[in-house]
Amino acid sequence: MKLLKDGYVLKLAPRYAAFSLVFAFLWNSLIYNGAIALQSGRPALDMTTALEEAIPFQPGWIVVYFGCFLFWGVNYILISRRGQEVWFRFLTADLLAELICGLFFVFLPTTNVRPEIVSGGLFSQLTAWLYQIDPAKNLFPSIHCMASWFCFIGVRANRRIPLWYKVFNCVFALAVCASTLFLKQHCIPDVIAGLALAELCWFLAARTPLYRPIERIFTFKRK
Repeated sequence: MKLLKDGYVLKLAPRYAAFSLVFAFLWNSLIYNGAIALQSGRPALDMTTALEEAIPFQPGWIVVYFGCFLFWGVNYILISRRGQEVWFRFLTADLLAELICGLFFVFLPTTNVRPEIVSGGLFSQLTAWLYQIDPAKNLFPSIHCMASWFCFIGVRANRRIPLWYKVFNCVFALAVCASTLFLKQHCIPDVIAGLALAELCWFLAARTPLYRPIERIFTFKRK
Protein backbone atom coordinates (compact mmCIF):
# COMPACT_ATOMS: atom_id res chain seq x y z
CA MET A 1 0.00 0.00 0.00
CA LYS A 2 2.98 2.30 0.43
CA LEU A 3 3.15 2.60 -3.34
CA LEU A 4 -0.34 4.06 -3.46
CA LYS A 5 0.04 6.15 -0.30
CA ASP A 6 3.10 7.85 -1.77
CA GLY A 7 1.00 8.60 -4.81
CA TYR A 8 3.43 7.16 -7.33
CA VAL A 9 0.82 5.66 -9.58
CA LEU A 10 -1.99 8.10 -9.00
CA LYS A 11 -0.12 11.36 -9.51
CA LEU A 12 0.63 12.72 -12.94
CA ALA A 13 4.17 13.21 -14.18
CA PRO A 14 6.21 16.10 -12.77
CA ARG A 15 6.44 19.24 -14.84
CA TYR A 16 10.01 18.61 -15.99
CA ALA A 17 9.01 15.25 -17.47
CA ALA A 18 5.58 15.94 -18.95
CA PHE A 19 6.62 16.90 -22.48
CA SER A 20 9.40 14.33 -22.68
CA LEU A 21 6.97 11.54 -21.75
CA VAL A 22 4.78 12.47 -24.69
CA PHE A 23 7.83 12.71 -26.91
CA ALA A 24 8.97 9.23 -25.88
CA PHE A 25 5.70 7.84 -27.25
CA LEU A 26 5.98 9.87 -30.45
CA TRP A 27 9.63 8.82 -30.87
CA ASN A 28 8.63 5.18 -30.64
CA SER A 29 5.99 5.64 -33.34
CA LEU A 30 8.36 7.61 -35.56
CA ILE A 31 11.10 4.99 -35.32
CA TYR A 32 8.76 2.06 -35.91
CA ASN A 33 6.79 3.49 -38.82
CA GLY A 34 9.72 5.40 -40.29
CA ALA A 35 11.78 2.22 -40.45
CA ILE A 36 9.05 0.45 -42.40
CA ALA A 37 8.99 3.31 -44.90
CA LEU A 38 12.79 3.24 -45.28
CA GLN A 39 13.19 -0.49 -45.76
CA SER A 40 12.47 0.01 -49.46
CA GLY A 41 11.69 -3.60 -50.23
CA ARG A 42 14.93 -5.01 -48.84
CA PRO A 43 14.78 -8.79 -48.37
CA ALA A 44 13.87 -9.70 -44.80
CA LEU A 45 15.69 -12.28 -42.70
CA ASP A 46 13.76 -14.91 -40.78
CA MET A 47 15.63 -15.66 -37.52
CA THR A 48 13.19 -18.32 -36.36
CA THR A 49 14.95 -21.37 -34.97
CA ALA A 50 13.83 -24.94 -34.39
CA LEU A 51 13.27 -24.06 -30.74
CA GLU A 52 10.60 -21.49 -31.63
CA GLU A 53 8.87 -24.04 -33.82
CA ALA A 54 8.51 -26.25 -30.74
CA ILE A 55 6.81 -23.47 -28.77
CA PRO A 56 3.02 -23.88 -29.10
CA PHE A 57 0.86 -21.05 -30.36
CA GLN A 58 -1.25 -19.89 -27.40
CA PRO A 59 -3.53 -16.92 -28.18
CA GLY A 60 -4.45 -16.48 -24.51
CA TRP A 61 -1.14 -14.66 -24.06
CA ILE A 62 -2.67 -11.74 -25.96
CA VAL A 63 -3.91 -10.47 -22.57
CA VAL A 64 -0.32 -10.00 -21.40
CA TYR A 65 0.80 -8.64 -24.76
CA PHE A 66 -1.84 -5.89 -24.79
CA GLY A 67 -1.62 -5.40 -21.04
CA CYS A 68 1.92 -4.18 -21.38
CA PHE A 69 0.72 -0.84 -22.79
CA LEU A 70 -0.81 0.01 -19.41
CA PHE A 71 2.30 -1.44 -17.76
CA TRP A 72 4.53 0.91 -19.76
CA GLY A 73 2.41 3.98 -19.09
CA VAL A 74 2.23 3.49 -15.34
CA ASN A 75 5.92 2.70 -14.97
CA TYR A 76 7.25 5.46 -17.18
CA ILE A 77 5.27 7.99 -15.12
CA LEU A 78 6.50 6.31 -11.96
CA ILE A 79 10.11 6.47 -13.12
CA SER A 80 9.75 10.12 -14.10
CA ARG A 81 9.05 10.88 -10.43
CA ARG A 82 12.41 9.54 -9.26
CA GLY A 83 14.01 12.93 -9.87
CA GLN A 84 15.00 15.03 -12.84
CA GLU A 85 18.49 13.62 -13.39
CA VAL A 86 17.41 10.00 -13.05
CA TRP A 87 14.50 10.57 -15.39
CA PHE A 88 16.60 12.14 -18.12
CA ARG A 89 19.22 9.43 -17.81
CA PHE A 90 16.43 6.91 -18.23
CA LEU A 91 14.87 8.83 -21.11
CA THR A 92 18.25 9.06 -22.85
CA ALA A 93 18.67 5.30 -22.59
CA ASP A 94 15.16 4.78 -23.96
CA LEU A 95 15.58 7.16 -26.92
CA LEU A 96 19.02 5.76 -27.76
CA ALA A 97 17.74 2.19 -27.67
CA GLU A 98 14.84 3.09 -29.94
CA LEU A 99 17.24 4.74 -32.39
CA ILE A 100 19.45 1.65 -32.47
CA CYS A 101 16.36 -0.49 -33.04
CA GLY A 102 15.46 1.75 -35.98
CA LEU A 103 18.88 1.24 -37.54
CA PHE A 104 18.50 -2.53 -37.24
CA PHE A 105 15.01 -2.35 -38.72
CA VAL A 106 16.24 -0.42 -41.75
CA PHE A 107 19.51 -2.19 -42.46
CA LEU A 108 18.64 -5.68 -41.19
CA PRO A 109 14.93 -6.20 -41.91
CA THR A 110 13.51 -9.29 -40.26
CA THR A 111 10.29 -11.25 -40.55
CA ASN A 112 8.70 -14.52 -39.51
CA VAL A 113 5.88 -16.81 -40.56
CA ARG A 114 2.82 -16.51 -38.38
CA PRO A 115 0.29 -19.29 -37.88
CA GLU A 116 -3.05 -19.33 -39.60
CA ILE A 117 -5.73 -18.58 -37.04
CA VAL A 118 -8.77 -20.79 -37.49
CA SER A 119 -10.38 -20.61 -34.05
CA GLY A 120 -13.17 -18.09 -33.50
CA GLY A 121 -12.53 -17.50 -29.78
CA LEU A 122 -12.03 -14.04 -28.34
CA PHE A 123 -8.29 -14.45 -27.80
CA SER A 124 -7.85 -15.79 -31.32
CA GLN A 125 -9.83 -12.89 -32.77
CA LEU A 126 -7.69 -10.40 -30.84
CA THR A 127 -4.53 -12.10 -32.08
CA ALA A 128 -5.81 -12.05 -35.65
CA TRP A 129 -6.46 -8.32 -35.25
CA LEU A 130 -2.93 -7.88 -33.90
CA TYR A 131 -1.51 -9.63 -36.97
CA GLN A 132 -3.56 -7.33 -39.17
CA ILE A 133 -2.40 -4.05 -37.60
CA ASP A 134 1.16 -5.16 -36.86
CA PRO A 135 2.75 -6.94 -39.84
CA ALA A 136 5.72 -9.27 -39.43
CA LYS A 137 8.30 -6.50 -39.71
CA ASN A 138 10.68 -4.67 -37.36
CA LEU A 139 11.22 -7.77 -35.24
CA PHE A 140 14.92 -7.59 -34.25
CA PRO A 141 15.39 -6.32 -31.56
CA SER A 142 11.97 -6.62 -29.95
CA ILE A 143 10.77 -3.18 -28.84
CA HIS A 144 8.00 -4.86 -26.84
CA CYS A 145 10.52 -6.79 -24.77
CA MET A 146 12.95 -3.88 -24.58
CA ALA A 147 10.38 -1.37 -23.30
CA SER A 148 9.05 -3.86 -20.76
CA TRP A 149 12.55 -4.55 -19.43
CA PHE A 150 13.20 -0.80 -19.25
CA CYS A 151 10.25 -0.63 -16.84
CA PHE A 152 12.02 -3.06 -14.53
CA ILE A 153 15.34 -1.25 -14.92
CA GLY A 154 13.70 2.00 -13.92
CA VAL A 155 12.31 0.72 -10.60
CA ARG A 156 14.75 -1.95 -9.44
CA ALA A 157 17.21 0.47 -7.78
CA ASN A 158 14.59 2.79 -6.29
CA ARG A 159 14.53 2.36 -2.49
CA ARG A 160 11.13 4.03 -2.27
CA ILE A 161 9.53 1.31 -4.39
CA PRO A 162 8.42 -1.72 -2.33
CA LEU A 163 10.01 -5.06 -3.07
CA TRP A 164 6.74 -6.66 -4.17
CA TYR A 165 6.34 -4.10 -6.95
CA LYS A 166 9.90 -4.64 -8.16
CA VAL A 167 9.29 -8.39 -8.27
CA PHE A 168 6.02 -7.82 -10.11
CA ASN A 169 7.81 -5.65 -12.68
CA CYS A 170 10.46 -8.28 -13.30
CA VAL A 171 7.92 -11.10 -13.59
CA PHE A 172 5.58 -9.13 -15.84
CA ALA A 173 8.44 -7.99 -18.10
CA LEU A 174 9.50 -11.61 -18.54
CA ALA A 175 5.86 -12.57 -19.14
CA VAL A 176 5.73 -10.00 -21.95
CA CYS A 177 8.79 -11.65 -23.47
CA ALA A 178 7.08 -15.02 -23.22
CA SER A 179 3.91 -13.62 -24.79
CA THR A 180 5.83 -12.51 -27.89
CA LEU A 181 6.99 -16.11 -28.35
CA PHE A 182 3.68 -17.83 -27.64
CA LEU A 183 1.89 -15.42 -30.01
CA LYS A 184 4.58 -15.93 -32.68
CA GLN A 185 5.23 -12.19 -32.79
CA HIS A 186 8.96 -12.64 -32.19
CA CYS A 187 11.63 -15.30 -31.95
CA ILE A 188 14.23 -15.87 -29.24
CA PRO A 189 17.00 -13.74 -30.85
CA ASP A 190 14.57 -10.78 -30.95
CA VAL A 191 13.84 -11.16 -27.23
CA ILE A 192 17.48 -11.52 -26.19
CA ALA A 193 18.51 -8.54 -28.30
CA GLY A 194 15.73 -6.39 -26.80
CA LEU A 195 16.78 -7.14 -23.22
CA ALA A 196 20.48 -6.73 -23.97
CA LEU A 197 19.93 -3.42 -25.74
CA ALA A 198 17.96 -2.04 -22.78
CA GLU A 199 20.73 -2.99 -20.37
CA LEU A 200 23.47 -1.61 -22.64
CA CYS A 201 21.80 1.76 -23.20
CA TRP A 202 20.97 2.11 -19.50
CA PHE A 203 24.61 1.31 -18.64
CA LEU A 204 25.77 4.12 -20.95
CA ALA A 205 23.17 6.66 -19.83
CA ALA A 206 23.62 5.93 -16.12
CA ARG A 207 27.42 6.27 -16.16
CA THR A 208 28.08 9.08 -18.63
CA PRO A 209 26.92 12.68 -19.14
CA LEU A 210 25.16 11.58 -22.31
CA TYR A 211 21.85 12.62 -20.79
CA ARG A 212 22.71 16.29 -20.36
CA PRO A 213 21.90 17.49 -23.92
CA ILE A 214 18.58 15.65 -23.70
CA GLU A 215 17.83 17.29 -20.35
CA ARG A 216 18.63 20.74 -21.76
CA ILE A 217 16.36 20.19 -24.75
CA PHE A 218 13.35 19.16 -22.70
CA THR A 219 13.80 21.58 -19.82
CA PHE A 220 15.02 24.47 -21.99
CA LYS A 221 18.14 24.74 -19.86
CA ARG A 222 21.12 26.72 -21.09
CA LYS A 223 24.68 25.57 -20.79
